[in-house]
Amino acid sequence: MTALGLLYPGHSGEDDYPRIEQLLGSDIRVDLVHTDIGVDAHRVDALREMGSAERLAAGVAELRLTGAETVVWACTSGSFVYGWEGAQEQVRALARLAGMPASSTSFAFVHAARELGVRRVAVGATYPEEVTALFADFLRAGGLEVVAVRSSGIVTAAEVGTWGEEEVLTLARAADADASGAEAVLLPDTALHTAAYLGLLEKALSKPVLTANQVSVWEGLRLADRRVNAPRLGKLFTREPIVQV
Repeated sequence: MTALGLLYPGHSGEDDYPRIEQLLGSDIRVDLVHTDIGVDAHRVDALREMGSAERLAAGVAELRLTGAETVVWACTSGSFVYGWEGAQEQVRALARLAGMPASSTSFAFVHAARELGVRRVAVGATYPEEVTALFADFLRAGGLEVVAVRSSGIVTAAEVGTWGEEEVLTLARAADADASGAEAVLLPDTALHTAAYLGLLEKALSKPVLTANQVSVWEGLRLADRRVNAPRLGKLFTREPIVQV
């Protein structure tokens, strides 16, 4: 059994995780601990507070009781708003506190793109433009070329959590249409439900699509040195070496 621990802010798109766990197979467990979201706003000040050491620390004690082997701060905006260096320090502090390997969704996107061998990416974000720009900067700091950015201007995670298949597909298509030669499309909000749509998204765009909840779980597996073949979770989950699901 491989036990993955995820710290997830508030309640918006968290039902993606039991769906992903089911698709991964019976020997992988995904344990979710909710952290205090504070002010639900895609504003830089609110996001930095949401990702503060104090808020993360509050969830770690509960997470350790689950028997998790790795921990991922499953919040993209609450990590990249600190910049590359700041997000690294956030993860180092989390690892020290939890006593296990740690990462965040922002780093998961960079690592997943490297895993797929893609460099040119398009971003389709639910966030306002100012916040989306910070994510693009983070990706560039990680060595990726951001060829297009599409922002939806949504202020709250609660609203993002109401989006369904049509809205998600529209956002992904818009980001890809803006791009010149994008090798993958990235949808960065963990409040966005995407686990049920990954196959549809990749078929519609004819390229890999990386989404926040998908890469968060993949990152936990990477930290645990696991690779799982689960094609319904997208091309990212068809890489070698594999454990067949």
